[in-house]
Amino acid sequence: MKLLSLIVPVLNEEEAVPLFYEAVQEVLRDEPYELEILFVDDGSTDKTLEIIEGLHVRDSRVRGISFSRNFGKELALAAGLQTARGDAVVPMDVDLQDPPTLLKQFLRLWEQGYETVIGVRSRRDADSWAKRVSAGLFYRLFSRLTKGRVVPNAGDYRLMDRVVVDALNALPERVRFTKGLYGWVGFRSAIVEYERPARVAGSSKWPGWKLWNFALDGITSFSTLPLRLWSYLGMVVALAGFFYAGYLVFKTLVWGVDVPGYASLMVVTLCLGGLILCSLGIVGEYLGRVFQEVKGRPQYVIRRRIGLGDSGKKP
Repeated sequence: MKLLSLIVPVLNEEEAVPLFYEAVQEVLRDEPYELEILFVDDGSTDKTLEIIEGLHVRDSRVRGISFSRNFGKELALAAGLQTARGDAVVPMDVDLQDPPTLLKQFLRLWEQGYETVIGVRSRRDADSWAKRVSAGLFYRLFSRLTKGRVVPNAGDYRLMDRVVVDALNALPERVRFTKGLYGWVGFRSAIVEYERPARVAGSSKWPGWKLWNFALDGITSFSTLPLRLWSYLGMVVALAGFFYAGYLVFKTLVWGVDVPGYASLMVVTLCLGGLILCSLGIVGEYLGRVFQEVKGRPQYVIRRRIGLGDSGKKP
């Protein structure tokens, strides 16, 4: 009998964990697969870990990893992918915005030979207007940067064959944008559309500023286009400056020296200074990611394992 692993990153989700467990049990009760539910506790400060331990006592199929601190959802997913033992692996959100009922469709398509089955959000009424608009713009931009390798409105909710999981685990990045990595490894895929419901409990752990930084990680991890754009912009500004310098020389020779204007001088200085600072910021974003990679630190530190053996560090 093949094994299905569910990877569930959690952060202060004491209310949602029991609801998630019951929902999954109801959906997969009649499926001819062994089940592993792997919770990855990303440094929770409430009773989330205690609840996971209690579920493991009741059901040995529930296992868990507890980080020493909060490392972020991307590294929680990495830990889950590196630990999961399943022939098929499904990352899921614990808040049931990734409906467990789709798991049956995922499994049927996997049985037909698809190595990746992707859940795509056809409607996101549970999200705010600003989040829907910004997400749409980001997915369109990122799809162009990656030449269409990323499916718009697709999150982490997907079924992956073991061969896909092994390919993802072979990627050494420490600053990870997993949605881009899914598309980078490729493999034969199918799409299942669904309407994204509201959370069953708790609150979102992704405020606007965190989403903005996440988007920057994605763009800088998969494209050097921002650097190239600033190179082009620098050449255009320099060319315009040369033409303007030539105009000033010609004007001085023909009409004599004019009284310099303070306003025009300040406008040019401020505009060029702003462009220089922006370009340095873009370069700094890439340099910061290089700095993170070359240090070679572990991606995360595990404080405790539940049903998985001794605790320790995982690279």
